[in-house]
Amino acid sequence: MFSKRDLRRLLIPLIVEQFLAVLVGMVDVVMVAGVGEAAVSGVSLVDAINLLLIQLLGAMATGGAVVAGQYLGCKNEERACRAANQLLLVTTVISAAIMVIALVGNRVILSVIFGKIDADVMADASLYFYITSLSFPFLAMYNSCAALYRAMGNSKVSMKTSLVMNGINIAGNAIGVYVLRVGVAGVAVPTLISRMVAAVIMLVIIRNEKNQVHVDKHLRLGYEPDMIRQILRIGIPSGMESSMFQLGKIMVQSLVSSLGTVAIAGFAVATNLASIEYLPGQAIGLGLVTVASQCVGAKEFGQVKEYTKKLVLLDYSILIGIIVVIDLLHKPIIGIYNLSPEAAAIAAGLIVFHGFAMLFWPPAFIVPNALRAASDVTFTMVIAVASMWLFRICLAYLMVKVFHTGVIGIWIAMSVDWIFRFVVFLWRMISGKWIRHGSDERLKRKTV
Repeated sequence: MFSKRDLRRLLIPLIVEQFLAVLVGMVDVVMVAGVGEAAVSGVSLVDAINLLLIQLLGAMATGGAVVAGQYLGCKNEERACRAANQLLLVTTVISAAIMVIALVGNRVILSVIFGKIDADVMADASLYFYITSLSFPFLAMYNSCAALYRAMGNSKVSMKTSLVMNGINIAGNAIGVYVLRVGVAGVAVPTLISRMVAAVIMLVIIRNEKNQVHVDKHLRLGYEPDMIRQILRIGIPSGMESSMFQLGKIMVQSLVSSLGTVAIAGFAVATNLASIEYLPGQAIGLGLVTVASQCVGAKEFGQVKEYTKKLVLLDYSILIGIIVVIDLLHKPIIGIYNLSPEAAAIAAGLIVFHGFAMLFWPPAFIVPNALRAASDVTFTMVIAVASMWLFRICLAYLMVKVFHTGVIGIWIAMSVDWIFRFVVFLWRMISGKWIRHGSDERLKRKTV
């Protein structure tokens, strides 16, 4: 169903967009590092919470994209457009509610999650959290529209919008931190403005009726409970999985915060650099949702397996090159962050270890996207959540608190989590047990 040319048109913009997103994150950390380690720590802690909410909203958007993609696969464009309307409605309402909770609960949320942290770190974290919370509804709109374009096999639109968004963010960071010298606010406000601009751009162009999938031109989204339930049937388990995954990372971040500011800073920089290694796989996983959902809609289940295999191997081919480059250049790169010698040593050890662990990552996190695209969301959620709590969290606390391994013990636990997922999700795909979830009778060629 998808030629090599189709896959290139889908995947290359996605990879570029993912690299842009992480590049901006790295620039943020580098710029804030000029303010001090307390600022780096505060932004790092809040970003862990923000990422939880971003992944929740992203999972909801993916739920809508899967439904729309399945309808496109069975040539039912009218229902695909109705799914688009309901996706935009659901994500906007949910994100607005999350924003209100974050604004009202600000310091309470930070204190509950991270416990007692230094006063200067808390002050920076609180301000950054307050400002970035205002951007959640705009981010939800952008993510939803981008997911719908991906469902059509068109990822170039979101890439171009991302270029604009990230350009605004970087320029704003430079002005806020180096010209106005307003600390973390100089990073947070540009994030808010850039997401607002991106949301408006995507909302305008997704209304174009020439698109296979579009929302109502006048934004008369309506309310269709059956369609919303269909989206939530995929979005809620995926959202719970993503949220629990990020919640586990936050709990681990809380564990890191108990080791002191030096450990927090070293871990933050290592995490920032390691995120580059995830980029190809994250982009390929997003592309696989489009490919697999349309194959499922057309009942081409054999092609789902073939495309999954091809895309996992593609990620490995890119990933190995990235790991080699980062491992060779990690010391001069870490030097850019202006860390203390102790924090720099922690970051260096973590990044080298992470490169070896990443060899288990592609099947553990790309294959589940194919399963979700076939509506096999409950299995992926149960396995992911169980693995997270058993290995990523419990084992991490055991390594740090009992065996006193320091921050490296956290990534040892993470590696065990990846190995478990690697084995189970590969077995699920090969077994074919997921196919029964993709045989939904509501996916009909005629409009219903």
